[in-house]
Amino acid sequence: MVDDAREWQLDEKAHAGPEHLDPCYAAAFDRKSPTDWSGNVATLRALGIGAASTVVDLGAGTGTFCLAIAPHVARVVGVDVSAAMVETMRSRGIEAVQAGFLTYEHEGEQPAAVVTRNALHHLPDFWKALALGAIARLLRPEGVLLLEDLVYSFDPADADQAIASWLAAAPDDPTLGWTAEQLAEHVRTEHSTFTWLLEPMLERAGFAIRERTLSRSQTYAMYVCILRPN
Repeated sequence: MVDDAREWQLDEKAHAGPEHLDPCYAAAFDRKSPTDWSGNVATLRALGIGAASTVVDLGAGTGTFCLAIAPHVARVVGVDVSAAMVETMRSRGIEAVQAGFLTYEHEGEQPAAVVTRNALHHLPDFWKALALGAIARLLRPEGVLLLEDLVYSFDPADADQAIASWLAAAPDDPTLGWTAEQLAEHVRTEHSTFTWLLEPMLERAGFAIRERTLSRSQTYAMYVCILRPN
């Protein structure tokens, strides 16, 4: 018999990748991965997220989305398993919590929206399904989930060609983005899944997919989801 009911729980920190836990990596992250959040902010505002709303960013990194959405909402919480990322967020005046998809415990008014970008792929599919269920329980009825991540939309039979093309387009300078070597490591060791596996997980968790955008490389996807009322 298992004495500890949580003995089987995934250690999200161990799956985050050692670089994300490194203060030096956190300090250089914004230059390596600059993000224009204006489209995400506009999408949320068009869906009614506004001055009275609470928003949670899961896998918030250095908190650049939190800074972008903060002027438009009542409260934004940045959540990350990395102490270095949380420290960076707090130094920027962001309300930040060190936790993961599976361990975050929200306090206060239910969020109207959850945003997560390039973080869900750290979890194997079993745990992705549990994480999406946790997000659904976190959100208020008809709340919004904005999900962006490395997700494969090619057919498995086309994997060789699709991955080769993706790696060929990668920059050579690691300070400007992820190199071919780094992307190859991602494919080997991380847990990006296929659209035809992720989308049923979203629906099973209680979400209706309002919008889906797939990259030309067939390696990235953006979803706008609404939590269906019970």
